[in-house]
Amino acid sequence: MDMFDVYPVWDIEPVRGEGCRLWDKDGVEYLDLYGGHAVISIGHSHPVYVEAVKRQVEKLGFYSNSVKNSLQKELASKLGQMCGYPEYSLFLCNSGAEANENALKLASFHTGRKKILAISKAFHGRTSGAVEATDNPSIQSEFNRNNNVTFIRMNDIAEAERELNTKEYAALIIEGVQGVAGIFIPEASYMQQIRELTEKTGTVLILDEIQSGYGRTGKFFAHQHAGIKADIITVAKGIANGFPMGGVIISPQIKAKYGMLGTTFGGNHLGCAAAVAVLDVMKSENLIENAAKTGDYLTGRLQGNKAIKALRGIGLMIGIELHDNYLEMRNELLFKKKMFTGAAGKSIIRLLPPLCITMEQADRFIEAFNDLSK
Repeated sequence: MDMFDVYPVWDIEPVRGEGCRLWDKDGVEYLDLYGGHAVISIGHSHPVYVEAVKRQVEKLGFYSNSVKNSLQKELASKLGQMCGYPEYSLFLCNSGAEANENALKLASFHTGRKKILAISKAFHGRTSGAVEATDNPSIQSEFNRNNNVTFIRMNDIAEAERELNTKEYAALIIEGVQGVAGIFIPEASYMQQIRELTEKTGTVLILDEIQSGYGRTGKFFAHQHAGIKADIITVAKGIANGFPMGGVIISPQIKAKYGMLGTTFGGNHLGCAAAVAVLDVMKSENLIENAAKTGDYLTGRLQGNKAIKALRGIGLMIGIELHDNYLEMRNELLFKKKMFTGAAGKSIIRLLPPLCITMEQADRFIEAFNDLSK
């Protein structure tokens, strides 16, 4: 049997990692400035994380959600305190797409409404409801096209007001920062007005913080830069530093009922041990503060480079839009400079490094980028 061919794959096989570094099977070292799609939050093979997972798997790797699991309570308590939502509740699942599916379903349960309002260029996942709320028809099948989702332009408050005033929408879902689209940041005033409109119209505000959350932007969640609170927040990516996990953080205004949500693997013992370790390391090593400081440094040093058409970023979520004659830069960074970066289309490089990236490593990237843009 062969793998189903869904991704173009480079002829590189990483076999070991440490912090922001990777080594392939031939022993070649790379600087990881992408973290495997923003998943590696505290660094590869962090000793606290490794020990926590090892210790847990030696005791119990899994049992179902039909019995108590104190690790879930520990995770919920620590996450609530760190993220600024201690009064909310937590539903644990396995991925970002699953988190968004459950968020959309909860909003519909809560409001009794069917339609969803989403943002142009949005990416919320590849499962049925999440992909319908993703603004990319090429990854939607006929099964996903149910006309339940309306897309509006980011930062156009008049358009949002027109749609929300119909009171047809169960939820408005918006990314804290649009990642897959190429790092587009909603204006703080727009987010504040969206919050007011959703409250006024009885619409659930869902913040998709799957890529932009967990400290990446210099606050725990990107929407906190606008000083607002959401009704539902979805998380995944960096939550467990590579262990498959997602979560839905839910307002106390939304009441749970048995059978509303469910999962087999969500909140399992290994995942919770990994996620608790991530929060412990983030706190003890001040990784959110490091994301803010090092991100500002990177964007500051990149300003004015002649290869860059546009530069967008907040913390360690940076989009570098290139002029047409520099479109090979990402491949050159990988194969000539041994540095992993991400992409959005052909012209945008995305930087999403582990939050533990050092100034010295940031300087290495800047030097490599400047050398290739001569």
